[in-house]
Amino acid sequence: MKSNRLNAGFIQFLKFNAVGLLNTLIDFAVFTLLHSLGMMNAPAQVISYSAGTANSFFWNKKVTFRDRATAQRDSGRLQLVKFIVLNLAVLGISVLLMHFLTDSFGIQVLIAKVLVTFVTVIINFFGSRMWVF
Repeated sequence: MKSNRLNAGFIQFLKFNAVGLLNTLIDFAVFTLLHSLGMMNAPAQVISYSAGTANSFFWNKKVTFRDRATAQRDSGRLQLVKFIVLNLAVLGISVLLMHFLTDSFGIQVLIAKVLVTFVTVIINFFGSRMWVF
């Protein structure tokens, strides 16, 4: 029984990361485009992260956490509000980390973006699993 829950959790984590990969591609593509057009890091991060987040809600609700939807008492609207709150918090963390890594440590912006992404994936998975969905 415990093994089945671990396997289900692992499969869910793999699905989350597959969706996350698509979100990250969208995020990076939009960020890179905006950055190459001369937009400052913080607004480019907000816009690109938001694009990935919109994609994330749809696919995580329909694929990753679909089996939890029937057990979840929250309405779709409440889930969406929780999802937005979680992602605003993660966005805030990402903007602060981007600023810290690029300005304080002088790390190149796209490398900083990769490092920040590793941190935000973990926060987002557990927040999504335990609170949103």
